[in-house]
Amino acid sequence: MIQYKELVQNVLEYGNYTIDRTGVGTLSTFGEKMTFDLNDGFPALTLKKLAWKSVVSELLWFLEGSDNERRLAEIHYQKPKEELIGKKTIWTANADKQGQDLGYRNNDLVKELGPVYGAQWRNWYNGQFDERHDQILNLIDSLKYDPYSRRHILTAWNVGEIDDMALPPCHMMCQFYVREGKLSCQLYQRSADIFLGIPFNIASYALLTHILAKIVGLGVGKFVHVIGDAHIYTNHVDQCIHMLELDSYDLPKLALPEFNCIEKVIGKSPDDFKLENYESHPHLFGEMAT
Repeated sequence: MIQYKELVQNVLEYGNYTIDRTGVGTLSTFGEKMTFDLNDGFPALTLKKLAWKSVVSELLWFLEGSDNERRLAEIHYQKPKEELIGKKTIWTANADKQGQDLGYRNNDLVKELGPVYGAQWRNWYNGQFDERHDQILNLIDSLKYDPYSRRHILTAWNVGEIDDMALPPCHMMCQFYVREGKLSCQLYQRSADIFLGIPFNIASYALLTHILAKIVGLGVGKFVHVIGDAHIYTNHVDQCIHMLELDSYDLPKLALPEFNCIEKVIGKSPDDFKLENYESHPHLFGEMAT
């Protein structure tokens, strides 16, 4: 993860201090890029422990198309929501703050977020024509039957519904590319929390690339991460400095369960997706700015 350490170092040295919407404040730079060859290993951060089960749970939740944070809890904990009262996920704070502010249902069993990522991926709404589109199924079909197309796009930035989302998409669109029997992915992320968010985002889209490649019968190529505003929150500076002092471990390998379509992916448990030989430094706590 040399590129990640270089990004951290660059932002700490040259980042511009800005007061942001959360009131915490950030150091930020603009227009960063990292490229990972997925054949060299799975790009899981080893400078601190990656919350792998949360990565998988969230991606399965996106692929299911849900806008209910309690459904994410069910996927993560593998229990019915009635048994998960008080149990939190990485989206609980957004549901309890921005979701409630938008007037969405928020109780022990339902915590609505509006048309966030999964809703856009599986149920994109074009209000002008009263049309809905399943981007995931369309993407799989285009990868199968028109692999060299330049239109393999997946986006969550639905302009007509931004104001209805508890959190406008940060990782807003990606493009897939097929050459020499391998699938590559380039993600554009408008806003990226370097300490908490970026390791999670890298792992999520690398996993998505592996899943799509398996479904359409391709190998994996590169994951390219392009970032607009790359920032370190001021309450994460000490943790980032600590990571720079650490040596990285070798990258793990990804082991996928058996599936041949997106419906069978959605039915899996997060525990079915494994990182083999994953070694890391211990977990580093950082409070999420909301």
